[in-house]
Amino acid sequence: MDIEIIAAQAKSAAIRMAALGTDAKNKALAAIADALESRRADILAGNRSDLERSERENLAAPLMKRLKFDEAKLAEACEGLRSMIRLPDPVGRTLGAIELDEGLELYRVSCPIGVIGVIFESRPDALIQISCLCLKSGNAVLLKGGREATETNRILADIIDRAGVTAGVPQGWLGLLETRGDVAEMLHLDQSIDLIIPRGSNAFVKHIMENTSIPVMGHADGICHVYIDREADPDIGERIIVDSKTQYVAVCNAAETLLVHRDIADAFLPRVKAALEAKGVEIRGCERTRAIVDVKPARDEDWRTEYLDYVLAVRVVDGFDHAVDHINAHGSGHTDVIVSNNRERGLRFMNAVDSADVFLNCSSRFSDGFRFGLGAEVGISTNKTHARGPVGLEGLVIYQWRMIGTGQIVADYSGPTARRFTHRQLDKSFP
Repeated sequence: MDIEIIAAQAKSAAIRMAALGTDAKNKALAAIADALESRRADILAGNRSDLERSERENLAAPLMKRLKFDEAKLAEACEGLRSMIRLPDPVGRTLGAIELDEGLELYRVSCPIGVIGVIFESRPDALIQISCLCLKSGNAVLLKGGREATETNRILADIIDRAGVTAGVPQGWLGLLETRGDVAEMLHLDQSIDLIIPRGSNAFVKHIMENTSIPVMGHADGICHVYIDREADPDIGERIIVDSKTQYVAVCNAAETLLVHRDIADAFLPRVKAALEAKGVEIRGCERTRAIVDVKPARDEDWRTEYLDYVLAVRVVDGFDHAVDHINAHGSGHTDVIVSNNRERGLRFMNAVDSADVFLNCSSRFSDGFRFGLGAEVGISTNKTHARGPVGLEGLVIYQWRMIGTGQIVADYSGPTARRFTHRQLDKSFP
């Protein structure tokens, strides 16, 4: 079907979805989880087909790992949907209320954005998360996954769409795009699409932003750092960097650079090298790092590279300011961590590092919508407007100003005999 028709259908569906009640949306989510489980064999067969084709095409190992969608991932995805049902509805919440005058009340109420176009990588579970987050938040969605996952995405989109419509979601609420040409055309459909969320490299996100007038919520590279402060607990530092790097390497919240304070480097680097190499990690170090441990030399591009693999860049820094400057210069604004027993310095790090997520004494892998309790995520935004960090349900709604009066007109509040506004905060919800 033509992309313009798909987008127009989504626009029509979005208007009706905005009026769906919480019970109707939760019923649809439950039906989708049940349908995914009942079609398990078809889904796994489609994924095997994608894996076999991608292996013949020599797809990189990290991408193959993302592409694989097995029984465990399907079960995890369905459990995620059922946990989403238990989350509060983000639509229709009163965000603020004020009395302008007696009998004239103004409310700020959350509402869906409308039609959201999401371009994502070769992770079939992302399609499930994104589509169902959009459903719960009352938005229609256009999905474009990686070419590698074509068969899996077709099956998943068909199951989710049909189950949702059967449960009462408006026809056309979900559209699947499959080609680069579809994406290029989507960028010009500003009358139908309200927001685009591209997940990928900085260059890809920048390309999208430069070629559309539709608002873009950018999900840039995940060049995440762990900084081991001079007052760090070495045991905690080792646990955090090993988990941040190796718990799952092919994701955007995995650490790509380790920064170590010079005062602790001689003691810390040998032990962390052994721990990381035991997990299969290749270390690339600066000259000061290589003077302490035997590792490959790091090049300038290593400080700006998202490996998504068992590779880690390591740099010895002179102190706190050096570490912060390195992160702000080379990072992608995603997730950065400080390990330190000095809480005040940890809080300073949070104020100084210009990233969506900044952590003290915990793994970068916690940067995730499900772990944050957001009901999974459509992506991680490094924007500084509307939504930042893991974008879950709350990031997929905007708000309306709603005013209720009793016949007031602006003329009554103008001129020498003007009525005065009370501007009194109200502790009440929209009717």
